[in-house]
Amino acid sequence: MKKHLILFFVAISIVISCAKNPFTGKNTLNFVSNSELFPTSFQQYGTFLKDNKVVSGTTDAKRVETVGLKIKVAAEKYLNANGFKDYLKDYSWEYKLVESKEVNAWCLPGGKIVFYSAILPICKDDAGMATVMGHEVAHALANHGAQRMSAGILQQAGAGVVGIVTDSKSNQEKQVWMTAYGGVTQYGAMLPFSRSHESEADKIGLILMAIAGYDPTTAVAFWERMSANSGGKAQPEFLSTHPSDATRIEKLKSLIPEAKIEAAKFGVVFK
Repeated sequence: MKKHLILFFVAISIVISCAKNPFTGKNTLNFVSNSELFPTSFQQYGTFLKDNKVVSGTTDAKRVETVGLKIKVAAEKYLNANGFKDYLKDYSWEYKLVESKEVNAWCLPGGKIVFYSAILPICKDDAGMATVMGHEVAHALANHGAQRMSAGILQQAGAGVVGIVTDSKSNQEKQVWMTAYGGVTQYGAMLPFSRSHESEADKIGLILMAIAGYDPTTAVAFWERMSANSGGKAQPEFLSTHPSDATRIEKLKSLIPEAKIEAAKFGVVFK
């Protein structure tokens, strides 16, 4: 009886917590509201900036902010045109360059963005920077952070169900079941879920950079430079949270026409 109640409440939660994302058109799983997520995100961002060397007043720092603002405006244009005028009302945009040897950039829920200085040579120019900025902002706009948290909640709930189902079994059998459950959910659900988020962010980011006036074909060159920088040391795709470089680049090439069509709706035309 207890098992059935847990399954029932999990199913109800899934139904209640699905909402359509304006960028993908898909119903997404989300148990965490912006009002719950954003304050924590903003606090973490503030702590990170205090603990790291923020670069300010330089040409590169200003470029990060300028490109970021253009991507923000592109997102606003897209959302307003598609009937989601208030989608960004709780966002508090901020763009910072941080000195670091790590090749990375990220955007926390609510629009808090960091570029690490080591990624700038790979960006090469503003178009490369817009590729990264669009991709990272897309993660926030698509609520990927909240979705990952929600998926984690479901994974934990499932582990509870497995524990109940195997309650009468020996400890050794329980361990076998839990290990199997962990492997199946990690490699069969959680990692593919993360890879799908990366692909979504690539697509949304490509559209945003195009609307912002950056040629989406330049995104391919950026990811080729990123691939070269990694030296081919990436994990096999099925073990990774990200698509392989080859998969990502081929998918981006196929998405360029769609990004140009979206940009043209806002008067931005590329040859």
